[in-house]
Amino acid sequence: MPQRRRPPLSDQEVAPLVKLANGNALTLQREADREARMTSALALFHSTASTHEIQPQSMKILMVSDVYFPRVNGVSTSIAGFRGALERMGHSVTLICPGYPVGQVDEPGVIRIRSRQVPGDPEDRMVYYRDLLALAPKLADEAFDLIHIHTPFTAHYAGIALGRRLGLPLVATYHTLFEEYLHHYIRWLPQRWLRLAARRLSVHQCQQVDALVAPSRAMQETLTRYGVTTHTQVIPTGLGLDTFCHPQGDSDFRAYYHLPQEARLLLYVGRAAFEKNIDFLIDMLPKVLTEHPTTRLIITGEGPAHDSLVRRAQDVGVADAVLFLGYLDRSGPLQAAYRAADVFVFASRTETQGLVLLEAMALGTPVVSTAMMGTLDVLKEGEGCLIAEENLDDFSAKVKRLLSDDALRRQLAERALTYAASWHEDAKSAELVALYRQLTADYQAKASK
Repeated sequence: MPQRRRPPLSDQEVAPLVKLANGNALTLQREADREARMTSALALFHSTASTHEIQPQSMKILMVSDVYFPRVNGVSTSIAGFRGALERMGHSVTLICPGYPVGQVDEPGVIRIRSRQVPGDPEDRMVYYRDLLALAPKLADEAFDLIHIHTPFTAHYAGIALGRRLGLPLVATYHTLFEEYLHHYIRWLPQRWLRLAARRLSVHQCQQVDALVAPSRAMQETLTRYGVTTHTQVIPTGLGLDTFCHPQGDSDFRAYYHLPQEARLLLYVGRAAFEKNIDFLIDMLPKVLTEHPTTRLIITGEGPAHDSLVRRAQDVGVADAVLFLGYLDRSGPLQAAYRAADVFVFASRTETQGLVLLEAMALGTPVVSTAMMGTLDVLKEGEGCLIAEENLDDFSAKVKRLLSDDALRRQLAERALTYAASWHEDAKSAELVALYRQLTADYQAKASK
């Protein structure tokens, strides 16, 4: 019997098949492009890392901090990055930091001590001063070369006391511009009072140490303007691409969060904090949606501004286009978010560096960002990014330009990989070791007089 021919598909039947085919083709092309860029990025980073030889004389470094993982923020990331790079270079690093009730992972070389919650801030903790000082006899046997302080709270004052007891030079990293933070959290006092108090406290603490590390030139200039006279060296936190090499890709991320393949994804990574200016990104979104209605703004991270941002999205009328994902694990899901994004967006006014900008670039995701404080050092127009003014029209115009121009987006992605490679963490750690060596030499010279 002759086979019965199937009648031709109707327009209504053809449309979803075409959409599916286009979506699959788009997914395959995105993943192929990103896989090629990742291969190039690995070669660039490994080439950069190999140029930094291990120092012939190892050092023993004691770091103290009121914050470390599982608390996710820039300070934790900076400490972990420098620790890892310094140890690969042959140095020994011991870190004293808070114990956390949930999510804590034991690591070699990390000493956890009792801590208490910071009043009004459920995420942060402070170590107990006496518990840290009680370690002095044990630490004296370790023959450390110096102490590196990372936070201005209990750990700072305990670190100062330890330095005096053990006869060690002290260096501190000024990670956070507190005059721009306090008024968001202590709203019942006048802002100018809080700024003045933050400046005076910063000067007092910075004058107590032998050397300072500033993550950016803008931060160094701020400390000079405050009246700090302690030697200050600019050493940004470096980037380790190896921590971003995970197989989860674009399609995995979109499928997990039920995001259509044709959706345009804007990504923000960081704390959901008032000073991060995330509400500006939400306010900007309607202007992008007029030309790219499938756009979604993905906000990762948690923090005190979360509820306020949810209300802001509702008030602006974009609640359906904003996704709050909370903290994403850096060992895979966060990298998948970076890779899936079409554009990384950022508008923080108070960054000491803005390491997330480099993380996005290292995964071939172009950036649209304002350039303020520490991000001034990181961002260079055309090197993986478009720099925008802090106004809705200019910022949204640059986002729309990237979403509309595939060739420009690919060009910026390629430049981003090369640029991010120049920020390899081994290079920045070598600068830190040079400071350590100079500091210990100067300290010994003074002691011998």
